[in-house]
Amino acid sequence: MLMSMFLEHLSKEFMREIGAKSRDVYEMILPAVDMFEDGSELVIMLDMPGFEKSQIRTRLSEQSLLLSAKRERADRDGMTYWEQRPLVVNKKIPLPVKVELDEDEEIKGKYENGVLTIRFPIKGAARVTIE
Repeated sequence: MLMSMFLEHLSKEFMREIGAKSRDVYEMILPAVDMFEDGSELVIMLDMPGFEKSQIRTRLSEQSLLLSAKRERADRDGMTYWEQRPLVVNKKIPLPVKVELDEDEEIKGKYENGVLTIRFPIKGAARVTIE
């Protein structure tokens, strides 16, 4: 009986450690990113579930988008079995094309249903209207 209690405790500790390490891995590889051209715009969509809009920061250069976000760990009563959702995201996303940076114009993103969408005008690109 003592051996089975020991093994059960060891198993729980092992699973807790795996959960903590998996959070580290998720923080390293997330967020998931979609990037595509839509006419004369570059569109970047990032999965950021669990973060409030006020917790997300972005900065843009001609070659990259810098993204950071931080949220607090939720307080819970009782046993926690898995904690994998990232608490911190720090990501430098290289851009495949140069974007137009106008100091007078603010580029705006939209955060809806856990997805951050940002649209940038592509430098030197324009829509062609066919009549």
